[in-house]
Amino acid sequence: MSQQKYKYVATRPLPTTPNPKMGPRKWAYHQPVRARSTLGTIVRRLMIATIVFLSLLVLAFIVYKLWVDSQAQGLTYAYDAPNLPHNHVALVMGAGLNASGGPSAILYDRVATATDLYKEKKVDKLLMTGDNSETSYNEVEVMRRTAVGLGVPDKDIVLDYAGFNTWDSCYRAREVFGLKAATVVTQKFHLPRALHTCNYLGVKSIGVTADRQHYDTFDNEMRELPALFANAIRVIINDRPRFLGDPVDVDQPQR
Repeated sequence: MSQQKYKYVATRPLPTTPNPKMGPRKWAYHQPVRARSTLGTIVRRLMIATIVFLSLLVLAFIVYKLWVDSQAQGLTYAYDAPNLPHNHVALVMGAGLNASGGPSAILYDRVATATDLYKEKKVDKLLMTGDNSETSYNEVEVMRRTAVGLGVPDKDIVLDYAGFNTWDSCYRAREVFGLKAATVVTQKFHLPRALHTCNYLGVKSIGVTADRQHYDTFDNEMRELPALFANAIRVIINDRPRFLGDPVDVDQPQR
């Protein structure tokens, strides 16, 4: 009996291209599995939480600034506006001295604007608030001399020697000088923060712009951003000025 021989052998050809359906499965078996450490997981989650927190903080600050700016729009007047309301006191903010010890251009414009308000009987008293933290640096005395030189009687000028910043000036205007309302005199870049601060602290205020000449305010405008952020922190913690002192009657001469 002879053995049957097969002439043809059926074989399945090998695939010339990899099966795409097997790709992910093949990769899953061939890639090493690395377990995440507990420390790495914590660091990753902290980074995500930090990014989310900072993003929300920036968004909240933008909303806060827009709100402060919108508040100021309806409370801001030109110094010669015919519809400017009358207030008993003008709160004149300090703005630094020049190299020779005189008022800076920005400070001079604030004092000159307050002087015009006084002469037009839009205010009766000028409360000069500024920095006198050193004996060699007396911002408010320079403001007083400038106002007197422009025609304001000395008896109608009141000096706040501890107005080191906007928050302190507005806080002391309420607590030390007993103001319930005021006309805040400062430049346009500063008015929103000044008005917001005074009104928040209970000094019902309107603002008068003191932009009377051309000067570069870019640096001041940039400083307003961190200053407004610091102002928000002081609002949250209800911060108090470094100095308060005994009450002062603005209608009684200081000299």
